[in-house]
Amino acid sequence: MTLSNRPKIVANKYFSRDTGKDVWTLTNEAAAKASTNGPNTGREMLNLGQGFFSYAPPSFAIKEAKNALDIALVNQYSPTRGRASLINSLIDFYNPIYSTELKPANVSIFTGANEAILSCLTGLLNQGDEVIVFEPFFDQYIPNIEMCGGKVVYVPINPPKALNDRVTKGTEWEIDWDILERSINEKTKAIILNTPHNPIGKVFTREELLRLGNLCVKHNVVIISDEVYEHLYFTDSFTRIATLSPEIGQLTLTVGSAGKSFAATGWRIGWTVSLNEELLGYAAKAHTRICFSSPSPLQEAVANGLTDASKINYFNNMRQEYIHKYEIFTKVFDELNLPYTAAEGSYFILVNFAKVKIPEDYVYPEELLQKGKDFRISYWLMNELGVVAIPPTEFYIKEHEKAAENLLRFALCKDDEYLEKTVERLRLLKEYL
Repeated sequence: MTLSNRPKIVANKYFSRDTGKDVWTLTNEAAAKASTNGPNTGREMLNLGQGFFSYAPPSFAIKEAKNALDIALVNQYSPTRGRASLINSLIDFYNPIYSTELKPANVSIFTGANEAILSCLTGLLNQGDEVIVFEPFFDQYIPNIEMCGGKVVYVPINPPKALNDRVTKGTEWEIDWDILERSINEKTKAIILNTPHNPIGKVFTREELLRLGNLCVKHNVVIISDEVYEHLYFTDSFTRIATLSPEIGQLTLTVGSAGKSFAATGWRIGWTVSLNEELLGYAAKAHTRICFSSPSPLQEAVANGLTDASKINYFNNMRQEYIHKYEIFTKVFDELNLPYTAAEGSYFILVNFAKVKIPEDYVYPEELLQKGKDFRISYWLMNELGVVAIPPTEFYIKEHEKAAENLLRFALCKDDEYLEKTVERLRLLKEYL
C-alpha cells in the first residue's frame, strides 16, 4: 500500500468535529491583521484580551525561582502529590482560613489550575454523569467535562435588568435558583463554582454560597470551587464555600493558582485543597495518569514565595494596586456614560457597548457573521481604535448568548501606564456615541 492511498486516520471524534476557531484564535488572528491595517498602521495595538500579565512577577518570586534552579535535586521529579515544601506552605496559608489543622492529605499540587479541574473531573466522572456549570463560564470547563464522558448542564447567572442603562454591581447578577433546582437529578455528580468570577467580576456572597452549599449537601453533589482569583477581591471579605459548614466542606474541592497569585501564568502551578481526603485522592490519582508530577523548581519557588509574601503583606498590597487599576480604567467609561459591571473581584471587567454606533455597512469577515454581535463589536474596536477585548458570548451557549451580545471583556492585568494609554485610545469612542 502506498502512502497516498492509505486509509485516512480517524481521530478522536471530540477533536475532529468542525466547531470552527475558538475565541482566542479568532481574536489573536484578527488583532495581528488589524495591527498593520487602516488606522492602526504604525501605532501600538493595545491588548486587553487574554488574561496574561504585561509585567513580571514580583522580584521575590523571581529570586526564589532562580534559587530553586541552583539546587540539583529540585530539577528532578517531584512526588506526584507535590513537593512537601509547597504542601506545607499551603497548609500554613490555609489553616487560619479553614479554622482546622489541615494535613498533607488535604492538599495536592497540579500543573496549573486547569489541570487541577480536569483531574477533579477525571477522578469523579463516569460516562453520563452530569456537571452543572453556571453561565457565563470559563470556556475550558466544557471540554474538561465532555472529554471525561460527562454531560454539561447549563444554569444561567441572570444579568441585571439595567445592564444597558447604568453601572451595575456583581450582586445584581443572580443565579437562576429555580432552574438550578430543576437541573439537579440522580445523574448530577458535581457543580463548578467560580468566585471571584471570570468574566463578570462577581464575588458570591455568603448567603448565595450557603444556599448553594446546602443544596449540594441535600443532593450529595460535589462542589468544584474555582477560586484562582482568591487574592483579588475588592469587597470587605471573601467567603470560601468550603468553610461554611463541615457538611459542605466534605463535598468541596477548592482550586487555587500560583499563576494568578504571583503574576506568573506560565509557571503552571496550581493546587486543590479539600477537607475530604478520599475525594481529593481521586483527583490526585487522575493527575498521576495525566502528567505524573508538576514542575519541581517552580513548586519550590511558589513554596518559598508564599512565605515571602506573608512577610511583606504582598496580597493585600496587590489588591490595593488593582483597585487603583480599576479606577484608572473605568474613568473613561464614566466620562462617556458607557455602563459596566463594577468588578468585585478578579482582574476582568464587562463593559456595555450598546450605545456605540458602529456604521451599519461596516464589513466583517465571513466567519464572524454567525457569531454573537459582540464578536463584531470586538472586531470593529480592534480595527478602528487598536484596542483588543474578548467577546463574552463565547462563555455562553448559542441559545443564551443574547444576554451578553453588547458586552466586551477587558483584562486589567497590565501595568498602569499600559492602562492609561488604553484609556486615551478609548476616548476616541466619543466620536461614535
